[in-house]
Amino acid sequence: MTVTFEGATVYLPGQIAEASVTVADGKIAEIGAQTQGEVIDATGLILAPALVDVHGDAFERQLMPRPNTYFPTDVAVLDTDRQLAANGIATAYHAITLGWEPGLRAVERGRALIQALIDLAPRLTVENRVQLRWETFSFDEAFETIKWALQAPLTPSIAFNDHTSMTMRAFDTSMQDRAFEHSPDFTTASLDDDRLRQRTAGHAKRSGMDEDSYLALLRKVWDRRGDVPDTIAQVAEAGKTAGAPMLSHDDTRAETRAYFRSLGATAAEFPMVIEAAEAARANGDTIIFGAPNGARGGSHIGSLGVGDMVEAGLCDALASDYFYPSMLAAVAKMDLEKRADRSTLWSLVSDGPARSMGLTDRGHLVTGKRADLVLVDWPEGGTPAVQGTWVAGRCAYQGTPLG
Repeated sequence: MTVTFEGATVYLPGQIAEASVTVADGKIAEIGAQTQGEVIDATGLILAPALVDVHGDAFERQLMPRPNTYFPTDVAVLDTDRQLAANGIATAYHAITLGWEPGLRAVERGRALIQALIDLAPRLTVENRVQLRWETFSFDEAFETIKWALQAPLTPSIAFNDHTSMTMRAFDTSMQDRAFEHSPDFTTASLDDDRLRQRTAGHAKRSGMDEDSYLALLRKVWDRRGDVPDTIAQVAEAGKTAGAPMLSHDDTRAETRAYFRSLGATAAEFPMVIEAAEAARANGDTIIFGAPNGARGGSHIGSLGVGDMVEAGLCDALASDYFYPSMLAAVAKMDLEKRADRSTLWSLVSDGPARSMGLTDRGHLVTGKRADLVLVDWPEGGTPAVQGTWVAGRCAYQGTPLG
């Protein structure tokens, strides 16, 4: 099928221009040529590369819309897919936690979700992929699931998460000030301190455990600390063998970034301090931040502000994190603040994330590339809204406003 978009303001690499765009056989066939096939009148709208989301866990709200109230996985997946399409996201890496906690972020639940994505793929509207959001203190069952997923058809990425050490940091140390987790400088809290009960209360609730049981499990898991580096190395080797993109998460030191880079994780996901971001940039690593940070005007936990990082040239990509609309909202917020030109800002949600995952066939509007496109209504000074999303030339979503 051949389709031509006419009348749109088109976001091309490094420039914004008025041009017709023709799509055929799932690819961008021509730019600026004569009209062919079906014509879509895009007058007054923006035609841009569709969004690529490298880390999103908003699907958890579909799985568990209220605390410890679960919905069927198929229902959650189908609804999540439609949300992605309506937000202009044509490629999504679902950040599926493989953790040691029971409940929402348990390994078995993560594996079931991956299987549901595989089984439902023919019924989904966008390209649903997987980020194996591995908690490094989660061992045998998690590693088996990682090896299984690396052979599955969803071509996953691997993100190294250590929220266990973050939880166990000394009480006088903020999340941002903590040392590299495997360094002798990393200071820890006591498992017998009542303040740990307060710190972990939310985790216990999420996992469906009472606080005493959660602390007992945490104690058992923390005893594995000495074995964590070897397990990280095994997972990294499996990832490299499979050619999976790998990311470290919440880095706070140049030492942390160097450690994961040495293992093949060349993306820094949500670095928390300038030292970690600058270390990533100095060594050619990809720097990814959460779009909610950019949309809200700052980090909700007191980490680096995305707007400042974009201005400083220390951000390559934005991820939806916990809210799918945040990607487009962040672009709009930073455009209003004049953090960068609009072409640069759009690349943070399209070309930048695509490159970080090695997806060279999408992310920018160029002849011969995959026709992943989004039509956006963005009135001057107003809030942008998606009116249509195309994935490999196929319409995944189209909405016509009342007015």
